[in-house]
Amino acid sequence: MVQKKMVERQIGVALWRQIADRIRLSISNGDYDKTGMVPPEIKLASQFGVNRHTVRSALASLADEGLVEAIQGRGTMVRRKERLSFPISRRTRLSQGLSNQVRNIRSILLAHDELPATSEIAAALNLPLGTPLIRMDTTSAADDRPVSYATSYFPAARFPDMAEHFGRLGSITKSFAAHGLPDYIRISTEIIARHADADELATLKLSAGAIVLETVAVNADPDGVPVQFSRSRFAADRVTLKLET
Repeated sequence: MVQKKMVERQIGVALWRQIADRIRLSISNGDYDKTGMVPPEIKLASQFGVNRHTVRSALASLADEGLVEAIQGRGTMVRRKERLSFPISRRTRLSQGLSNQVRNIRSILLAHDELPATSEIAAALNLPLGTPLIRMDTTSAADDRPVSYATSYFPAARFPDMAEHFGRLGSITKSFAAHGLPDYIRISTEIIARHADADELATLKLSAGAIVLETVAVNADPDGVPVQFSRSRFAADRVTLKLET
């Protein structure tokens, strides 16, 4: 007899999203490691007490995330279940940290503007309140799978062309170098885990209820002068943050 896995109705979260979360958790727990395949739609429909169309919507969402892939004549295969390990250290670099785990890493500029420093960011960067900053929203993908979404702030007087350089080079490190800063170090990192908001769900291609790991970080030049304040969100089921000393 098939044991039903309860989904909650009338709680404001679509059934297919609840089912996607349950399947994602099962993949993370290694429940499908033996076959490498998600159970057939008809079996999942019976387990969750829903119709096959609802299950199909859940699987389509997970396929968009890159977790599963529909194979004609076979069913739904788990594409990737292991998490990437991203080291956070004195010299934290996304490309270097993931380079030995993936084939390619691509970062793109989503938006940018210039704005005055708020009290929080001014304090973190040791600048007067209202100092002009360059703000950039960026996202990075590993093997075409979104892994991070970041909002970063840089002193505009020192790095006036940061967005232009990043749009061309796709790298914070290279953009700093283009401004004459060949090296920088991480001086603080705070990490929290929380549910992703709507913007993060869309950018990282996650389903409702997904968890992100958010890092609030400050980087400085070799003399200890802060040069970057950032909030980076990592998909928790795709990336493990590893603190190194």
